[in-house]
Parts: sequence; C-alpha cells; structure tokens
Amino acid sequence: MSYKNARLAVVEDDSALNELLVEELEAEGYHVNHYGSVEDFLKDGSSVDLVVSDIRLPGMSGLTLLENLQQQKNPPALLLITAFGTVDQAVDALKKGAADFLTKPLDIEHLLLSVQRVLEHRTLKQELKRYKGQQLGPAGIIGQSPAMRKLYEQIEQISAVDGSVLILGESGTGKELVAKAIHQLSARADKSFQAVNCAGIPAELMESEFFGHEAGAFTGAKGKRSGLLKQADGGTLLLDEIAEMPMALQAKLLRVLQEGTIRAVGSDKEETVDVRILAATHQNLEQKVKDGSFRQDLFYRLETFSLRVPPLRERGEDIERLVWHFINGLREQTGKTVNDISSDALDALFKYPFPGNVRELQNAIERSVAFSKDGVINSADLPSRIVDYNSDITDGPDPLWPTLQELQEQYIDRVMDYVEGNKSKAAELLGVTRRTLYRWLDEKGDQSES
Repeated sequence: MSYKNARLAVVEDDSALNELLVEELEAEGYHVNHYGSVEDFLKDGSSVDLVVSDIRLPGMSGLTLLENLQQQKNPPALLLITAFGTVDQAVDALKKGAADFLTKPLDIEHLLLSVQRVLEHRTLKQELKRYKGQQLGPAGIIGQSPAMRKLYEQIEQISAVDGSVLILGESGTGKELVAKAIHQLSARADKSFQAVNCAGIPAELMESEFFGHEAGAFTGAKGKRSGLLKQADGGTLLLDEIAEMPMALQAKLLRVLQEGTIRAVGSDKEETVDVRILAATHQNLEQKVKDGSFRQDLFYRLETFSLRVPPLRERGEDIERLVWHFINGLREQTGKTVNDISSDALDALFKYPFPGNVRELQNAIERSVAFSKDGVINSADLPSRIVDYNSDITDGPDPLWPTLQELQEQYIDRVMDYVEGNKSKAAELLGVTRRTLYRWLDEKGDQSES
C-alpha cells in the first residue's frame, strides 16, 4: 500500500482544529474521516491506517483509545496531540505503543512530516511481515526459490495420500524437515512422528529397535519393550539413511509395508500396526539394487511416491534467507546481535557450492556470528574454505573436466587436510555419518590400489 493512499481518522473535540487537520491532510491526498470523540470513532468502526487524536477529550481520552486500538489484530498507528501540561502522558503513551506525539500549538508542516514518517514506517512493517511470511514453506521450511516451490507442491500432493514415500537428497539438504512437513500436512498430523537414523543403530540391535522385544528375548533384555513401528502406530515413521539397513531387516520391513503386521523379537504373536513409512537417503538406491545391497521389491514399494530435495547450490536466493534465519536464531540462543552481513561475505556464500548443503551453511553462520564484530559479518569471519573457494570450471566445455566422483574425492581430501585427519570432525563438516565417511575412504583406497 502506498502511504499516499492511506486512510486516516482525526479525533478532536475542538471543531476549528478538527476542520484544519482534515483540510491539510486531505490536501496531501489522504482519505480522512473525522470525529469529535473517541466514542464516536469506535462506534463508527471504520478501518484506518492512522489515527490523529488529542489526548484530552470529553469522555474517553487518547490514552484510552490507545488501549482499545492495541486490542485489535491489526491496529492502526496512533499519533497523539498534547498540550504542554500533558507531555509526560504523551511520553508514557510512546512507551506503550503510540507512534508519535505533537505539542500544541501545532506546526502543520511538522504534523504532515510526522504523518508521512509514521505511515511509511507502518508500510515497511507490513511489507516485512508479509516478506517473512513468504519465506516459510510447509511446516516452516525456509525458502521460496523455484526449486523449493516445486518441492512444496509435491509435499502437498503426497501428503494427501497415505502411501510410503522415498525422500532423496544429498546430506544436509533437510530431508527430515521434508518428512515432518509431509506428516504435519497429512491426516496423521495429530498422531506420533518418529524418526530413526538407520546408520546410527548397530546392525545387531536394529531388529529390536524396529520391532521391539519380549523380556528375556536376548541377553540384556530385562523387560518387554515396544519398537519404533509400534510407537509410531497411527502416525508416521521416518527411516533416515535407509540404504544402511541390513538385507535381512529389509525383508521384514517389506512385510510390514505389505501386510501391516509386526512380530517382536522373542514373541510368537503378530500385532497389527497402522504406520506410514517415509524413507530417506542420500545414496543412489537404484545402483544399490544393481549391486545387490538393496532389495529391488522394497525399492519399488518405497518409490511409489518419491521426491527429491534440491541441494543448496540449486536454491539461489534462499541462501540469504537461510543466513538471516540462522542469525536470528543465534541471537535468541546467544544474545549476540548481528544486524548486517557485508556484500563480500554474501558474494562468497553465493559462489561456494556447499557440498554439505544447509547443514554446512548453518555451521558457517554459527562460526561467523561468534567471530563477528560491531554487529556485522564480514568475509573474514567465514570459514577459509568458503572465502578461498575458486571454481576451476570454465564457461566452455573442457575435456579435462573432472568427474563427479573425482570432485568428491578432491573435496574429501581438502576437508581431511583441514581437520588434520580427524574423521569425526570431517564427517560433521561434510554432513555425513562417520560410517559413510569410512566407506568413502575405503572405496577411495580400493580404487587407488587397483
């Protein structure tokens, strides 16, 4: 809304001053309604952007009007007119939410400037509120790039049905957030959402974790315990890193999907469960099917509905949105205020490919906020790998372009050098599990030996 098209209300019992205010404000192009008392204004109930009101009025005062306005969902701004003797009241009103106050005798030029400033500020606040609202996708996911809007459409479509879903995407892209969004938009939203990382459970404990166990079913099983599938009964279960699930357990999961029944370890009774399975992975499941490390029938069952979470490098302007989301979150956590980020720092973030995706960006911003000075993030506050990054790829085709696998190996080498061989730190930086990093390093070693 242009502030010049704003709707104003004048509340003033002095008829001469009332008429003067209306005349001057209408001459500026504003739409103005005028009233002799607060009661008349409230009774009329007109929607306005700004109220210009005297503090001292017959009946309700301008301060009482302020209290009434603040009860509204989207209250108009309030500019108070005060005599010299009520300046203290006006200052108190400012503290309580009034936009400004002017003293009598009125300087009309000052009044018009104040009205303009208040309306501009109100317009900016509304635009900021609308802008912030537009940054959130389903379940509060940050981003409005074309790639993310396409993802949101898929989430909404998939949420309306009740089949299994395969969520594909690189490490750190936010696959669990997508799973939560599917759950929250589904008919199961009021039921349990459970998530488990298959790479984080020892193979020998997986069956018990998923299906539960009876007391005495194995050494250390002192009591009966419900598994994740039972805990998620009626709701949704996310199986993150599904590619790490052992083949034997894959067969049992397939039976759950087909028949909706489970059997706890050590039990001879089957139980019925109603649970929606969401599976996520950063690996190529089709290749694992070809390699014989993932069941083909389970793959086909899971990919009935599948979606791909775009990597950060495909999300363009979302990088800046995410940066401010993380900065604001850190302000609440740490109390340290960052009000700006330099253009050099933003340029560096936009140029960097972020192989660790959103998780890597979040870690970078946490570091930058900690090192920032005077409330500004500069390029020097960013991790050196981001600032020093320089793509060797040219605009034209080059027969010497490395393969994707070679780029991955080169990047892993750089990260391992950066952390001086600490695999735990390297895995965290890369946004993968240690098991995945070990597998990559083993594969790299096997290739170098062949």
